[in-house]
Amino acid sequence: MATVLVVDDEPKIVQLVRDYLENAGFAVITAGDGQAALRSARTGHPDLIILDLGLPVVDGLDVTRSLRREAAVPIIMLTARTDESDKLVGLELGADDYVTKPFSPKELVARVRAVLRRAQGMERQSDIVRVGTNVELDVPKMEATIGGRHIDLTRTEFELLATMARQPGRIFTRAQLLSAIRGVAFESYERAIDAHVKNIRRKIEPDPRAPRYLLTAYGVGYRFADAPR
Repeated sequence: MATVLVVDDEPKIVQLVRDYLENAGFAVITAGDGQAALRSARTGHPDLIILDLGLPVVDGLDVTRSLRREAAVPIIMLTARTDESDKLVGLELGADDYVTKPFSPKELVARVRAVLRRAQGMERQSDIVRVGTNVELDVPKMEATIGGRHIDLTRTEFELLATMARQPGRIFTRAQLLSAIRGVAFESYERAIDAHVKNIRRKIEPDPRAPRYLLTAYGVGYRFADAPR
């Protein structure tokens, strides 16, 4: 049974999400502020975290920063903020998905299942992806080595990179990349791919402004270089 940590300062939302998750077969632990969330994540070892951005004491973005320094646990942001930049910042910090309030509890449960399936699918794979002589991705260990340098990637970042590196030179649309990491494309979330790519480039490229590995196909999407220079 997978364990989900639900973090929100509104008790009614926490109870609603808990009820739906428990009815779907998940174990649930909860926290009402950022500090409590970090304590629960460290002691409860959840398989996934649903994290509200607008938390007291320590907000959701700071919690995400702290969690990403410690673990690769999947994170779904829960937010009432309508500004897209807030959502993109959260994704760049390493969140895997976001759901905007007001939300459908059934959709949230579906998102939880989809993210967990991706995580479990990554763990079951047992191959090494190599591109040229200096790019190696160890899929079961989720370890990336580029130019002899170990790269620390979140699960979603690693999965996006592996999807493209398996077929170097192939152009992927944003919708195709969303489908690859979520199992189904959500058109309204295509901008999330840009945020993840920006974050990956910051980590893997010698100069993110002149990418060597993860290239843009203007007006279409992205591709991994078939002969990184």
